[in-house]
Amino acid sequence: MISSYQNICILGSRVNILSIKEVVGLIDRWIGDNKTKCRQIVVTGFHGIWEAHKNPKLKKILNSADLWVPDGIAPVWCARFKGFPGIQRTPGAEIMKTFLEEANNKGYSNFFYGDTEETLSALTEKVNKEYPGHKVVGTFSPPFRSLTQEEDKRVVKMINDARPDILWVALGTPKQDRWIFEHKEELKVPIAIGVGAAFRFLCGHVKRSPEWVGNYGLEWVWRFLQEPKKLIRRNLIDVPQFVTLAFLELIGLRKYD
Repeated sequence: MISSYQNICILGSRVNILSIKEVVGLIDRWIGDNKTKCRQIVVTGFHGIWEAHKNPKLKKILNSADLWVPDGIAPVWCARFKGFPGIQRTPGAEIMKTFLEEANNKGYSNFFYGDTEETLSALTEKVNKEYPGHKVVGTFSPPFRSLTQEEDKRVVKMINDARPDILWVALGTPKQDRWIFEHKEELKVPIAIGVGAAFRFLCGHVKRSPEWVGNYGLEWVWRFLQEPKKLIRRNLIDVPQFVTLAFLELIGLRKYD
C-alpha cells in the first residue's frame, strides 16, 4: 500500500484518498518508472471493504495493493466524517476515461481482460474511435469457469507478449483483485487495475447514472434498478450491516484491525 498519500481505515481496510487526476498522474509516473514490477491498483468501495471484513485473507490482499481508491460513496462519507472535506469518488470508469485521454496524447497501450467478447468488441471499437492516439494491444474474455493451469499460463503469456503499459481487469470484486495479486509476480506489465463494470459503462452496454446522482450517494439505487437480481442481496442485506458497523467504528464504539 502506497504511504505517500493520506488514507483512512474502514473496518480494517486502508483506502487512499486521491482525486481522479492524482490517480492518473500516479499511473503515468509508474508507467515511466519501472516496467519490471507490476503494481496493483484496487478500485472498490463498500463492496470490497465488506468482503474484506468478512474474509481476513482477502483483506490482506487488498491492503497489500500499491493503491486502493474508493469507487463508491461509502468510504467517501467515512472520510468526510473523519475530517477530509471535499473528497470525491474515484469510479473505475472515470479513471479509465481520464487515463485514455492521457494515453491518447502519449501513445500508451492497453490490454482489456474480462467481461464478454461482445463487451470487449464494443469497448475496443469505441475507444479506438474516440482515442486514436492510444493502442489496444490485446483483449481476452475468460470462460465462465476456472481456467486450467495451462490455460492460465497461456493468458499470462498472451498479456506479456502484448507488452501493454496498463492491464485493465474486469472480473468483478473480489475476483479481479485476487487474480491480479496471484499473478503480479509473473506479469510484465507496469500496472494492473481492477475496474469491475467499467468496460460495460464505457462501451454503453450499461448506462451510468447522472453525475449528480453519484455525488449525492445514490448511484447504488440507479445500479439496483438496472440490475436488481445481481444486487438485491448486496443492497438489502449487506449494506445495512456495513453501515451499522462503520458507524459504530466512526463514533469510537468499535475498532477493527
